[in-house]
Amino acid sequence: MAERFIAVDRMESVISVFGSFDENIKLVERQYDVSVANRDGELKISGADEEKTDRAAKVIEHLLMLTARGENITSQEVRYVISVVDDGGADKLKTMTGDCVCVTAKGKPIKAKTLGQKRYVDAIKKNTIVLGVGPAGTGKTYLAVAMAVQAFRDKQVNRIILTRPAVEAGEKLGFLPGDLQNKVDPYLRPLYDGLFDMLGVEAYNTYLQRGNIEVAPLAYMRGRTLDDAFIILDEAQNTTREQMKMFLTRLGNGSKAVITGDITQIDLPAGKKSGLVHAMRILGGIEDLEIVRFTEKDVVRHALVQRIIKAYEKADAAEQARPRRRVRSDNE
Repeated sequence: MAERFIAVDRMESVISVFGSFDENIKLVERQYDVSVANRDGELKISGADEEKTDRAAKVIEHLLMLTARGENITSQEVRYVISVVDDGGADKLKTMTGDCVCVTAKGKPIKAKTLGQKRYVDAIKKNTIVLGVGPAGTGKTYLAVAMAVQAFRDKQVNRIILTRPAVEAGEKLGFLPGDLQNKVDPYLRPLYDGLFDMLGVEAYNTYLQRGNIEVAPLAYMRGRTLDDAFIILDEAQNTTREQMKMFLTRLGNGSKAVITGDITQIDLPAGKKSGLVHAMRILGGIEDLEIVRFTEKDVVRHALVQRIIKAYEKADAAEQARPRRRVRSDNE
């Protein structure tokens, strides 16, 4: 029987790690076939397998570290830590310093929750242009908005510009009712949601009227030079090569750009090549530009979303591996 002991200073930390009705610690116990008991200021982890018991101890130690930083431990965090430890990345978890990216209008601190998100945030801090590419639910857009708001609050930039290709309308929005704002609202809703969280609706409307915040479809970026701005291009997988080149060359002095997209969800018409896919291929290695790739492990939505993404990836891989039948023509 293998046993590991972890000293605990605060009972509140134990309560947080164990979770409501011990749901968090039960995940650890089931994953590693161990039992965890709290006795006299220490946690005792017992199991038949040495390696599994070691892994369980590493998971619990990191969860305790998260509680010490004031984090609320959920089953989602527990599953993520388990996945990293099982992949041999326990040491990497120590790089999760818990630095606050931004504080919402309600006082909630926004922090990177996964190693992928931490790389993304660090890349945005260090580079002028960052491409964040990965599946839905990885926080690409939300964290980009948080970084933009913080840069604006710190007076690093004078305005925030949000843009997105309106693929469904073919970039021709004239037939929609209302002014430009009304026309692009449906396409930029995820960006709005992030701004409302960070700034509050009243402050958002004030900055919008002053011109500190600008929301426009990608087509309206043509011919402009964007100085002293934090620019976010969302859903970039639906740009064409020409649109992506146009956007990248709009960048002016004192500006920073974040481009987000999911190359598995390209909605371009048949025959059109994705500008994001092309950019990822040709821009790697350029100084002051970084490409951050997220995986399903960085999904911070419901755990089911991770399983759905993995199922689709498996199905796509199987379809690509399947040999295609050759159709004979009438002339053969």
